[in-house]
Amino acid sequence: MTEKKKHKHEEEFAEIPAEAVATSENVEQLAVDAEREALKKKLEDAESKTFEFRDSWLRSQAEFQNYKKRIERDNEMMYVSMKGDIIKKVLPALDDLERALQNRPADDAWANGIELIVRKLQNMLESEGVKRIQAEGSEFDPNFHEAISHEPADGVQSGHVIAVVQNGYMLGERVIRPALVRVAQ
Repeated sequence: MTEKKKHKHEEEFAEIPAEAVATSENVEQLAVDAEREALKKKLEDAESKTFEFRDSWLRSQAEFQNYKKRIERDNEMMYVSMKGDIIKKVLPALDDLERALQNRPADDAWANGIELIVRKLQNMLESEGVKRIQAEGSEFDPNFHEAISHEPADGVQSGHVIAVVQNGYMLGERVIRPALVRVAQ
């Protein structure tokens, strides 16, 4: 090339700033940076989805644990309810035996046998967690007592139980049959 032509090409390139001239290294670096940014974005998206999936999984685990506890509690309540229903059916027979003992003749072997049966039934009920409601002389409580009459009574405060007509029973903390009582006016 002649000297003049060389100078002309140099002048053309001199007008382009050095930063704007793309070299192969610059092109490669730009591609690497773009790829790095795309990978960072993918990583952030993956981490976000991982957090969502983990949170969803933890919620599902908690819901399942709550479900199991609720089922166990419901089963326990159903068991206690069924047990109470069965015991409630036995109580009238126990009441009849206790009334028979109140009017028994003295020194009767037959009455002694009935008394033994009553004690066995009472022990069986106690072993199942059934307790008799103590009512006589206590203040009337509608949660544990059912009043069948209000009567004037000497020496007893108003609102207190005079006599128990039929015993009441509790199974644990649940009243399975309230005591039928007469209450002082």
